[in-house]
Amino acid sequence: MNALPNIDYGARRHRLRAALTDVGVSALVVTTPSNVRYLSGFTGSNGAVVVGSDPSRDRLTTDFRYYTQAETECASLAMIASTTTVLETSMLWCADHEDGQVGFESTHVTVRALKDLHSKVASSLTVATLDLVETLRAEKDDAERALIARACQVSDAALARLLPEIQLGQTERDIARRLSWLMLEEGAQADSFESIVAGGANSAIPHHTPTDRPLACGDFLKIDFGALVSGYHADETRTFVVGAAPQTWQLEIFELVSMAQRAGIAALGPGVPARVVDAAARSVIADAGYGDYFGHGLGHGVGLDIHEVPFLGATSTGILSVGTPVTVEPGVYLPGRGGVRIEDTLLVGADKPVSLTNTTRELLVLGL
Repeated sequence: MNALPNIDYGARRHRLRAALTDVGVSALVVTTPSNVRYLSGFTGSNGAVVVGSDPSRDRLTTDFRYYTQAETECASLAMIASTTTVLETSMLWCADHEDGQVGFESTHVTVRALKDLHSKVASSLTVATLDLVETLRAEKDDAERALIARACQVSDAALARLLPEIQLGQTERDIARRLSWLMLEEGAQADSFESIVAGGANSAIPHHTPTDRPLACGDFLKIDFGALVSGYHADETRTFVVGAAPQTWQLEIFELVSMAQRAGIAALGPGVPARVVDAAARSVIADAGYGDYFGHGLGHGVGLDIHEVPFLGATSTGILSVGTPVTVEPGVYLPGRGGVRIEDTLLVGADKPVSLTNTTRELLVLGL
């Protein structure tokens, strides 16, 4: 796979380099795959990026399997050949070429890996860091926003083709497979994640895995899905009714979730704490007496990972900024009956948010 076009990876590493002094390290070894890709363009499954105290010391570390790929995707970045783990190889290289302590990504290094590392490199020379690259990734550049927008367009187009095909008796698994194929036909590289297709009582399971359950008359049908385009994700959820006009209880919780989503979207803005956005939507559901049936966060950032900072939740500490893509996805889930989630991927704007997913949010009846 080719590196993403029109991205200055050196500038990204420079931004990270400027943040290293704040945590007291002279260099950082980056091993989280999405962070490696963000800083270098490398898409292989075994790589590390060394961000040195000087740009001339920046390196990509990988093994024999990926030498040709690395030369293609990261032509301007010198390579370190690894014969052990990329973490160990990178740290040993830093020990020989850097003065001072070297950071590693604590969320991506296991206890066992750290123990093995400290058998080769003194623990006093290593520093655990947290979310340094993830923080930089929250605010997307123009190329990233364009790719996320394209992934959302592909998702919408595939769903538009799927909906007229849905009929009573189709299984959740068949619908999920068909949606995956349609996203590929519309230009997706793959699914962003395993699509959630949940009918009837299964729609009350927030992260249901599709089964061979057939759609029945009057079912809620919840579809949570997204396309992957050049490494960037889309995330969208719509809820429908199949085969019959909605029942009163279905209309009530659908409208409640819709109101909550509108409140959450209205709260999005630069400088707004993430927890405030969550509270704006959550209070709508709680005030209606359904607070116990909305048990997950309101949303999350989207990019090279399907879930990334900032997270919109009751205890979130992040602050939103212009250009950050986030999801807003409230839900109400009634066990044994059914559930509703409505989710869109949006960009935080200077004046108002811009929705990148644009399938109608109305309660459509399918399969008539």
